[in-house]
Amino acid sequence: MDERILIVEDDAETAAAVRAEVEALGCAVDHCDTLEAGIQAAISTPYKVIVLDRMLPGGDGVEAMARIRAGGSTALILILSALGRAANRVEGLEKGADDYLPKPFEPDELRARLRALLRRGTIQVLDNDLLAFGELEIRLKARTVHVKRNHVAVSPKEFELITYFARNAGQIVTRMQLLENVWNLHFDPGTNVVDVHVGRLRRKLEDAGSQAIQTARGEGYIFAPKVGAAG
Repeated sequence: MDERILIVEDDAETAAAVRAEVEALGCAVDHCDTLEAGIQAAISTPYKVIVLDRMLPGGDGVEAMARIRAGGSTALILILSALGRAANRVEGLEKGADDYLPKPFEPDELRARLRALLRRGTIQVLDNDLLAFGELEIRLKARTVHVKRNHVAVSPKEFELITYFARNAGQIVTRMQLLENVWNLHFDPGTNVVDVHVGRLRRKLEDAGSQAIQTARGEGYIFAPKVGAAG
């Protein structure tokens, strides 16, 4: 794989263990041991995945994700932290992490999660580049969304959401399907993480003039953009 992964971890032993798994996948790797250095690296280099600790010199990795995104990074983020209770994991996912693995971790599980993130970043481009629903267009290679030719700024997680919706257009998509396919969670964390992200994406689309996402009460959501008509 010609992919680059950033490790932001202040514990040398943990960083070495993560590096070994990254290199086993054939990926290039960079390592930072402070939060500020990690943020600057994430902003300046096009990483495919960032493995981010929470308790770092300089602050909490979860709180830094907004700065990483604001700096233009589209990397998928795996939080790796000793803060491993369900509430900690949910907090990380709600604030934009793509996956969350508690410490101590099994090397095989870390490698599997990294492989899944790398695959998630490339699987969409294997077929057509463009998904079009009337005036709503999703460009898979560029990872962009347009409504009436106007760009809609979406986060990496929101892009995964709209792509999953688009591939299941017209069908009811349940919250559990979204947890499994977008968050890679095979259990219900008992929070509104799905509703928060879907609500945010829906507002952005509606502000741009598309009523693409509808609620199926008690069941989930339906992605049904009007084809050939405004909104």
